[in-house]
Amino acid sequence: MNMYCPQPDGRESLGALIGMVRSEIVRAIETDLASQGADLKFTQFHVLKRLAACGPMTATELARAVDLDGGAMTRQLDQLESKGYLRRQPHEQDRRALRIELTEAGEALWKHLYESNTATLERAQRGLSATEREQLHDYLGRVLDALRDKD
Repeated sequence: MNMYCPQPDGRESLGALIGMVRSEIVRAIETDLASQGADLKFTQFHVLKRLAACGPMTATELARAVDLDGGAMTRQLDQLESKGYLRRQPHEQDRRALRIELTEAGEALWKHLYESNTATLERAQRGLSATEREQLHDYLGRVLDALRDKD
């Protein structure tokens, strides 16, 4: 059975292309994680990456940043906490909230994985010139802004 179903003009739809690119990036990152002995799936890697980039945040903020619902976020946090990569701390301003932060082990793991992540994303863009890379980021950013714009 032929799984390739392009549009009438012979090209993939924008949604299909973006989905396939995301799937290939996830596959490549998970392959790199496995080759380095990191016992992580992409979603866990993404959580660590967001915490490394943005610093401590609440579980709600983190769930929004990595596009997970509350239940899925709790499962990821439980797994990463059991591996020693993050901890839940009381929030300074809100007694009802917890602040999620990387542990020293989580920071060390992220530093170890950072170069691999950068190399994977570089591989994904190797056929593009510097100008084309800038244009791709600009185009995707504008598409994202348009989709987020509720007006």
